[in-house]
Amino acid sequence: MTPLSKKPLFNQFISSLVFFLLVVIILQLVCTSTASVSSITSPFVYTNNKVKIAEELKEAKALLNWKTSLHIKSQSLLSSWDGSTPCNWVGISCDKSTSVTHNQLSGSIPQELGMLSSLSDLELSSNNLIGVIPASLGNLSNLSILYLHTNQLSGSIPQELGMLSSLSNLDLSSNNLIGAIPASLGNLSNLTILYLYENQLSGSIPQELGMLSSLSDLELSSNNLTGRISPELGEAIQLHVLNLSSNQLDGEIPKELGEIPPQLGFLKTLESLNLSHNVLSGFVPSTFDQMLSLTSIDLSYNQLEGALPNTKAFRDAPIEAFRNNKGLCGNATGLKTCPSTVSHNHHVKKRNKVMKLILVLSGVVFLIFIVVGITSFVRSRKTKTETKPKEAELQNMFTVWSYDGKMVYENIIEATEDFDDKHCIGVGGSGIVYKAEMLTGQVVAVKKLRPFLEDGVVNLKSFTSEIRSLTEIRHRNIVRLHGFCSHPRHSLLVYEFLEGGSLEKILKSDELAIDFNWVKRVNVVKGVASALSYMHHDCSHPIIHRDISSKNVLLDSEYEAHVSDFGTARIMSSDKSFWTSFAGTFGYTAPEQAYTMEVSEKCDVYSFGVVTLEVIMGRHPGDLISSFQSSSFASLSYDVLLQDILDQRLAHPTNQVAEKVVLVAKIALACLHTSPQSRPTMQQVSQKLSNWKFPFTKPLHMITLRELIDLGNLN
Repeated sequence: MTPLSKKPLFNQFISSLVFFLLVVIILQLVCTSTASVSSITSPFVYTNNKVKIAEELKEAKALLNWKTSLHIKSQSLLSSWDGSTPCNWVGISCDKSTSVTHNQLSGSIPQELGMLSSLSDLELSSNNLIGVIPASLGNLSNLSILYLHTNQLSGSIPQELGMLSSLSNLDLSSNNLIGAIPASLGNLSNLTILYLYENQLSGSIPQELGMLSSLSDLELSSNNLTGRISPELGEAIQLHVLNLSSNQLDGEIPKELGEIPPQLGFLKTLESLNLSHNVLSGFVPSTFDQMLSLTSIDLSYNQLEGALPNTKAFRDAPIEAFRNNKGLCGNATGLKTCPSTVSHNHHVKKRNKVMKLILVLSGVVFLIFIVVGITSFVRSRKTKTETKPKEAELQNMFTVWSYDGKMVYENIIEATEDFDDKHCIGVGGSGIVYKAEMLTGQVVAVKKLRPFLEDGVVNLKSFTSEIRSLTEIRHRNIVRLHGFCSHPRHSLLVYEFLEGGSLEKILKSDELAIDFNWVKRVNVVKGVASALSYMHHDCSHPIIHRDISSKNVLLDSEYEAHVSDFGTARIMSSDKSFWTSFAGTFGYTAPEQAYTMEVSEKCDVYSFGVVTLEVIMGRHPGDLISSFQSSSFASLSYDVLLQDILDQRLAHPTNQVAEKVVLVAKIALACLHTSPQSRPTMQQVSQKLSNWKFPFTKPLHMITLRELIDLGNLN
């Protein structure tokens, strides 16, 4: 009985096993038949691994609904999308992620996209999509990247996006979105990048955004946000970039943004902070002193007042970062120093007597020092010899030396071995430059000026007055002029020494040029523009350089640009708009400067355009500019592709870097307009370069020079 009873059970087990194996084989055949197909026309990313047949049909239906919602022009790109399996459709990948933008798709985004449950990346940026963002996108639980920027989407941001627990990158910038920023976005614990700039969002900044512990970049600029800056943002401890500029935020800057408690290390990684173009008031929190990683700051166009923190980020920031406020002061470029203040507290009366006593004693000591000093000075004058200055006297020479420089003349002669050619590092139109190591170990660049010509400097007195003014210039992108020497044998200008050499030298060397990548080149152009904007618009008397060229742009070890050679620069009087003496380097001078001898700020703008083209082309653009001015070749030159004139020693720029290179090229061409009145000001150029906005919806390899010119001016 026992063997007979076990036999049916054994047969049943065998039958079940065979059936299970058949099912596995069928499923494997179905899954392996879904070939991977990718196409450059793919409007979004679709991933599917071992998808069930029922899910495939469901998702196919969703994709077909997407197709029917598009305009006819976009539908023509998707003609292969029919009733067959979606893995055979052009642009759909079932087992490999791919993404492409700039397809010029139009129409709306359908709700059915929320049915694509396996979707991990959705990139529909830089198209012509309209309508609202579907709330059903909140169902895409596997979505990690959502890029919908640079479209014409409207309506509000769906609260349901806060359900995307896997989301790391969210970019909805450059649309027409309205309403408030959903507080539910504070639930996106994996979010690292949040870009909502250039929309019409309103309301306050949700305090819940401070809960995003992984957030590194927060860009909310160019909206209509109001209210105070939420102190809770100080809890986003991984924040590197915070840009809240061009809104209507008011109130004081929360101290939490700068407060770094030792136990938490709040905002210890913040590198860039932009709060410009708001209505913030009060003082900059002293706790900003603790933001040691900060490298970029912009507080311009607010109502801030009082002293700035004395940190490197504030000291190195350009004047543009603080302009148009109520009354900022401090140790920053172009700002007045803060007046000394006496602390008023409850103990002032008790301290008055002590202070008076200290002042009396200090006065007595001061008078004693004055008497001793005068006596020593008289004795030293009587015993003065022609010996070389002592090293101790030179320890701080350039901080007190701007008036004549006689005390270091002999030291310069010794350091350059009487201007031996082996110390020569450059030759310019106004003189020869030598490298000199002073007795203190300080290395400087010494320019030995050519003899004054009758049609050059009017007289030594006026030249001396101008140089004194130039020594007061403090800007991160202008070579600092330490002082000058006036001697019967030589007239010398002494500048800071920059080890990177000239822009011309780097572009002429294949080895150096390859290391001079697109990001560095764009930053150099931005730095030169900032320097010229400062000279033209932020000095007490506008300064025209008159000799902007790649030879006169020097770089430091970090490839930061510094405009040099003020040998031909003149301080403009307030009642003059131009001079009538030629100066400059041929190949860089504006047409009116060569033909009419008239010199204005617009001559510097033209020269800047030449240098900018030289930076992105890797060579002087003389042939290209000549072809523009030739009636027989102008049409052909305008139809040249931008990528064909770029420096071929570098790989073509991509993504956001490519967008910046396109904008730089557009600005350069605008600066080269033959009519001075049609050229932008350097202030406009600097502002454009500080507020990047890509002017095209097509990729780099399709853009011609004609299209860049046809975009019009920079206003």
